[in-house]
This record gives sequence, structure tokens and C-alpha cells, in this order.
Amino acid sequence: MTTQVIVLNGGSSSGKSGIVRCLQAVLPDPWLAAAIDSLVEAMPASLRASDAGIEFTADGGVNIGSEFRALEAAWREGVAAMARAGARVIVDDVFLGGAASQERWRGALAGLDVLWVGVRCEGTVAAGREIARGDRARGMAASQAELVHRGVAYDLEVDTTHTESLDCARAIAARTE
Repeated sequence: MTTQVIVLNGGSSSGKSGIVRCLQAVLPDPWLAAAIDSLVEAMPASLRASDAGIEFTADGGVNIGSEFRALEAAWREGVAAMARAGARVIVDDVFLGGAASQERWRGALAGLDVLWVGVRCEGTVAAGREIARGDRARGMAASQAELVHRGVAYDLEVDTTHTESLDCARAIAARTE
């Protein structure tokens, strides 16, 4: 079976988005990108700073509420529906719940050929990227660097600490054939 979905999991500022863009350039067929950041941006502003939605704390923490969970579940099912309809999809996510987050994806993607990829980056390097980006609360990258990988099983892991996004993408692309 040919890979239908590539799931990239890594902390904030680990390099997932850059890898997605490179994958779209190097893979021979068109692949859609489905990023958790896009889901957050698509939510009403009232859910981007509330107990029911998603809240980013000043120290880089992330609090998830019930409304966010419901919309996130619908989004996962939508991503899976696109793959079942024939689209190839690259998911860019942050498994704040570690293994529990992966299990939610496994449920949605059941029956599809999925390549699970861990995107690692040393916390100090990710923290430097976070500062350079300027659009994240300081501390988010360092706090998520290891947290998101706890209990998660991967087919492949890449590390962007010293490896460029293009090289990571090529390694991932080689596993989709």
C-alpha cells in the first residue's frame, strides 16, 4: 500500500512547517498540508483565549478546553475523510497529550496507510527559533521539546537540531515509496 497520510509530531519551533513545505516540493505527487496552527487560526477569536477553547499562557503553557477538543476531533475526521477521498495529506501536529494524542489520530486514520514521523529538536535550539519567530510565548518550545514525544511510537524520527528541513524531508519521502 502507498502512504496516504504523513503525520509529523513535534514541539513548537521544532521545524515541522519547514519540513512540510520541503515534502510538498520533493514528493512526486501533490500533498495537502493540514496544520494544527491552521485549525487554531480558523477558530473564532473567542476560543483562542478561553477556558473552553485553547489558551496560551505567558510562560509558554497551553491549556485545552472542551470546545477545542470537539473541533479538533472534527478536524481530525475531516483530514481522514480527505485521505479516504484520495488526497494525500501531511499532518503537522503537536501531541500535547503524547501517546493519547496519537491514539486519537490512530482512531481517525484507521484503515489508512500512515507514516508516523517524530520531529525532534533540542530544546535550546527550538527556544532560539521561538525567539526569532516572535509569534510564540517564550518557553513553549522548551516545554514541548520532549513532552510531545512521550509514549509516541514512530516509523521514523528526524532531528532538526543540526539537519536542514530539506534533508529531513528527503529522508521522510524515501519512506513513502
